[in-house]
Amino acid sequence: MTEPLDDLPEVPDLAGPGMRLLLVGINPSPMTARTGLHFAHPGNRFYPALRVAGILPADATTPELAAPVLVQRGVGITNLAPRPTARADELTDDEVRAGRDRVAAVVRAHRPRVVAVAGITSFRTAFGDRRARAGRQPTDLEGAQLWVVPNPSGLNAHATVETLARDYLEVALTAGVTVEDRA
Repeated sequence: MTEPLDDLPEVPDLAGPGMRLLLVGINPSPMTARTGLHFAHPGNRFYPALRVAGILPADATTPELAAPVLVQRGVGITNLAPRPTARADELTDDEVRAGRDRVAAVVRAHRPRVVAVAGITSFRTAFGDRRARAGRQPTDLEGAQLWVVPNPSGLNAHATVETLARDYLEVALTAGVTVEDRA
């Protein structure tokens, strides 16, 4: 029997003082909602990509271990939509569009240098820009550089841990986030 998703809680933002980079997911998975830890599904490539990029140390192997390191390094996480779903395509366009205002509020509160939205399709819907491409966007959001990076979900067949790491490293360095020596 499938768990009723309406009973799952919203996931609080991962945020701390000195945020320089805000990573924006589409919405929480059921596992993320149950645990309260962003990108909690073991098949998600988010944390492996952050380790390969040097944004996380090699020993930050779980969301529980990664979260405090990210906050300490000035990285925050939020979502466009708070409602947990098994797949992002279960969200309505209105829910995704409302995400722009949700993210703008987080940016006003924490003043990161860079905001990186993970997922081009959701970015296009949320920000009303059907022609948007991956990378740095021509407009800022509340004074922060606005970027689109690939979604780390295993459903995104175009990305690998290595290509995700490359893109995540670029936004981290642009934001001034401390990274490990990857040599």
